[in-house]
Amino acid sequence: MTEVHSVLSDGQGFEVAFLDEDGVDVTARYARRGIRVLSVLRLSGPSPPIGGQKNFPGLWWFATTGQHVGYESWTERDVVMMLDFDPRVVVASQPFWLIWRAGTGRLRRHVPDYFARTVDGQGVVVDVRPDDRVDAPAAEAFATMAQACREVGWEFRRTACPVPTLRANVRWLAGYRHRRCFAEDIAGVLMEAFTEPAPLLATAQRVGDQLAVVPVLYHLLWRGLLLTDLASAPLAACSIVWASEEEG
Repeated sequence: MTEVHSVLSDGQGFEVAFLDEDGVDVTARYARRGIRVLSVLRLSGPSPPIGGQKNFPGLWWFATTGQHVGYESWTERDVVMMLDFDPRVVVASQPFWLIWRAGTGRLRRHVPDYFARTVDGQGVVVDVRPDDRVDAPAAEAFATMAQACREVGWEFRRTACPVPTLRANVRWLAGYRHRRCFAEDIAGVLMEAFTEPAPLLATAQRVGDQLAVVPVLYHLLWRGLLLTDLASAPLAACSIVWASEEEG
């Protein structure tokens, strides 16, 4: 921790490296002044798979923007999924390198997993790492990243998988996140039917053909227009659903 503060206090600051909108490499230095160019981020894909590797890279279709966001493990995929579940967030994967000089004088660099921008303009840098995988070098990198984020007014989060029940429920709803699962006429009737809390399947069956209605219901749950308790129990026919008071 003291090494991180010494880098800032002696005026050396940090360097960041990223691709601009035209795909050109940019390196910029800042120290206690903020840096505007970091608001220019470029979506990137996962690293190419290597034979024998134990992680599973891929691309997540981000429903909020209609673009693909890379991930390098199933843990990262689940974190991206949860970010996508909040329609107020847009995300870039592996957005930039943070470069700094440790107290020993050794040059270090770290690329965070994601940069998220919330609806109010807040920047959030996200690193995906469970507690049991944070060794000393990783702890230094995360502490440095947190300090750098504070310098430019961003939030830093280190996170792991969401809790299993929530993860399983959101993963199920993610299968209905595409706009093709939406039917305006059915959605209107569903919103009216769930004005008061009611059981999921019985209410869907009252609205119409179950095969046509349930996908729309799940789509509305994904978008947050309908609500249910996703954290405490698996989504089921008896799950109590109600209409959100917020406009979609």
